[in-house]
Amino acid sequence: MSIKGHTAPPGTQCQPDTRKGSQAPAHLVVASEDDIELHSVYRWLMEQPIEDLLRVAVDSAIQYVLDGARTWRFDLLDKRVDSDERSSVGTKLQYHVIEELGLQKVPPLDTEIDDVPVEIKGSVQDVTAPWMIPREGQCQVTLLIQADLRNWKFAAWLMRTHRVWLRNGRNQDGKRSPRSAQFREYALPVVTWSTLPPQPLKRLTQDQLKVVFDDRGLQKRSIDLFRFLPDTVIPRSSLATVGAGLHDPMRRLRQTKAILRDNHSLIVLVGKWISDREIASGLGHKLGPEDWVAIPAERFAESSIAFPSVE
Repeated sequence: MSIKGHTAPPGTQCQPDTRKGSQAPAHLVVASEDDIELHSVYRWLMEQPIEDLLRVAVDSAIQYVLDGARTWRFDLLDKRVDSDERSSVGTKLQYHVIEELGLQKVPPLDTEIDDVPVEIKGSVQDVTAPWMIPREGQCQVTLLIQADLRNWKFAAWLMRTHRVWLRNGRNQDGKRSPRSAQFREYALPVVTWSTLPPQPLKRLTQDQLKVVFDDRGLQKRSIDLFRFLPDTVIPRSSLATVGAGLHDPMRRLRQTKAILRDNHSLIVLVGKWISDREIASGLGHKLGPEDWVAIPAERFAESSIAFPSVE
C-alpha cells in the first residue's frame, strides 16, 4: 500500500500490516473528533495531573538509564552514554508511565485506559515524529512522548496511529514512524513542551565538576557542591550521583548540614521534612520529598524566617 503524496484524510481505507501471518480487516479512517475510543482515553488523561505525572515518568526513565549512583553520569548527551542507551529511554518509559498513571500492563499493547487498548511510545530523537510504531500498534490509540535532551523538556500527544498515517519505510522489526504531516494534523496535544525536573549538575562549570567529582571524601565534595549551587534545588538523583559507589551516601550528606551552616552560612533544607518544605516554599522554592536546597543565611533574616534545627 503506497500513499506517497496522499494526506489520507478521514474516509480513507486503511489496513494494518500482516502480523504473524494474519491480516486484520480493512477499515475506514475516522476523524479524530469522531473517534470515540480516542476521545475516551484523551478525556481520562486530561482529568489527571498529567503534566506532573509524565514529567516524573520521563525523568525516572532517564535516571534509570543514566544509573548515576553507579556510573557518575548525569547527562544523556555525555559521550559516556552510547546511542543504544539513549534509545533505551523510550523502552523504559512505558513502564514508568504505567506506574505513574496507576495503570496495569495489559497485552497485546502496553496498557488499557477506560477499557481501550493503548500503546505507549517514547523517543529522545530530535525530529518531528520520531516514534517507531510496531505492527501490533498500527491503527491503535497511542500515547506519544518525546524528550528534547538538549533543551531539557518534553511533550506528549495522543494519536490513532493508522497505517495510512505511517511511513512506507520500516526498520528490520517492521516498525514504521508516523508521517510528519499526519502527526501535525491528527495528533491531540496531551502536554505541550514543558521543562523536565532540574539537573543542577549540568549547571556546574568544568572546573567545578572536577572539584565535585575529585578523589576527596564525599563530605568535602558535597560541601563544595552546595557552595557552587546556592539557592538551587538539588534532587536526590544528583546527590546519589555525586556519592556514586558509596554505601549510604545520604547519611554522609546529612553530616554536612552543620558544617555548611557554621562555616559557610548556608542553611540546608531537606524535603523529607514537611517543616523544611514549608520553609523552602516561603523562600520561593518548591521542594519535593527527596530534594535538598542550601539557602544563604541572610535570606532567612530578610524574610524573618527562623533557621530550622539541624537533624
